[in-house]
Amino acid sequence: MKLDCPRKEFFEAISAAAAAASVRTSVNMLQYLKIDAKDGGITVMGCDGEMWVEREVACMVTEPGAICLQARLITDIVNSMPDGDIELVTLEANNVLLRQGASEYRMMSLDAEDFPEPPPFGGDGELKLGMGTLRKAVDSVIFAVTQEQHKAVLTGVLFSYNGKTLTLAATDTHRLAVRKIDQEGIGSSINAVVPEKALKAIKALPIPDDTDIEIKFGNGRLGVESEGAKVISQLLAGTYPNWERVVPPESTRVWQVEVDQLNDKVKRIMIFARDNASRVRFKGADDQILLAARSEEKGEGKEEVPMISNNGEIEIAFNGKYVQDALTAIEGPGVRIEMTESTRSAVFRPADDDNGYFCVIMPMALA
Repeated sequence: MKLDCPRKEFFEAISAAAAAASVRTSVNMLQYLKIDAKDGGITVMGCDGEMWVEREVACMVTEPGAICLQARLITDIVNSMPDGDIELVTLEANNVLLRQGASEYRMMSLDAEDFPEPPPFGGDGELKLGMGTLRKAVDSVIFAVTQEQHKAVLTGVLFSYNGKTLTLAATDTHRLAVRKIDQEGIGSSINAVVPEKALKAIKALPIPDDTDIEIKFGNGRLGVESEGAKVISQLLAGTYPNWERVVPPESTRVWQVEVDQLNDKVKRIMIFARDNASRVRFKGADDQILLAARSEEKGEGKEEVPMISNNGEIEIAFNGKYVQDALTAIEGPGVRIEMTESTRSAVFRPADDDNGYFCVIMPMALA
């Protein structure tokens, strides 16, 4: 194999594919990227055994061929190089030469025939969405995905579509984020849990926000293919818990606050709260919310935020980071916080939207 490729385009391709490569695995090949050079360009593919990411890029191919290079090694080298053409040439004894000007790097290659081929996908259902709509929806819930691997089904986002409404839901059992998109005719009925890693790879695809994409489901997998890029991923097995059961059916106390003001105050007081499990106390008094946090080593901090209250005299504690995540996902200037008691979960939702988005946060102990 012999090819010349612009550094920028080559790096974009290998970094996209490297999102699927495994860092820690007993299968050596899964730490590698497959680079397949044919007339007019190359295809770079990464795989961790459950997800495949493929990216095409145009370049000058003098001699076709396929090689496998260690993902971390090749991305680190190319990332550190200046812009300009990069030459990649296979040598004897599974050696590969990467050259740019006077810079030369020799790397060991594995046999490309041993790289796992992507499996088929699709056939059971599909969703058609604008890329910008998908990115916003995923961003508004993905922060609530659990990082505890023993709760496997909660390490992804639930996609459910009933013919009228697409619902995305994520929870780590301490909080729940739900985004609803009312739109008929965007695809077949779907009920699938998509891994967080796959959603991040799909979001990163080189697809403009105003472009429609199809997410195809089938054979326990999903697949997206557009603009010379492809992501195929296994879906998460298991039954996603009934998230609707944890949504409070009613509220007796409401605070309405400007998102930016509350976010700024919480961000500042988190300087102290971080040393105390991120606990921030919220106390409603007249037309103000009093925020307080303390640290055994640093001291304590207090803030005030103006609000519009409806029976809002209540003191409750939340994880400040959870509040920041919820506020960041809210579109619009205002947030409505719905509560009943200091020991029961609260609902954060846009002040001018009752159904499109909400985040349920469990309170922390006041002490």
